[in-house]
Amino acid sequence: MIERLHHIAYAVADIREYVDTFLKPLFGEVEIGEIFSDPIQKVRVAFVAAPSGPLIELVEAAADDSPVKKLVGSVRGGLYHVCYEVDDMEATIARFRKLRCLPLGSPVPAVAFGGRRIVFLMTPQRDLIELVESVKAVSMSSTTKSICE
Repeated sequence: MIERLHHIAYAVADIREYVDTFLKPLFGEVEIGEIFSDPIQKVRVAFVAAPSGPLIELVEAAADDSPVKKLVGSVRGGLYHVCYEVDDMEATIARFRKLRCLPLGSPVPAVAFGGRRIVFLMTPQRDLIELVESVKAVSMSSTTKSICE
């Protein structure tokens, strides 16, 4: 079952520059978490907490063959995906598949979530959804807990 909206993600060319030139002028002071390198996803990510609104994930390509590299500067723009936290990854994937959503791989551990598994799905409308295992499903490290729980 979907527990809650976890975050909204933007694909960006440079995490720190995006925070300084867009998020801070828009929201004022923001809390930026640690920047994580994820070799499985070939990205660098950071979570930003704004005074009002949902948690924001900034995703930067970490390699030329990163899937994010194509999005940055494309016509599609920066909105990358919406992420939902789920208690039962396999059951939730099965429900999405019944709605004709296509998993883009198998669930894999993610550095930014303390090893909790993630999976991306493409909807029939061509929207990208990320699922992340809930804290209930897997214990999370205290380093990550403060900003992305």
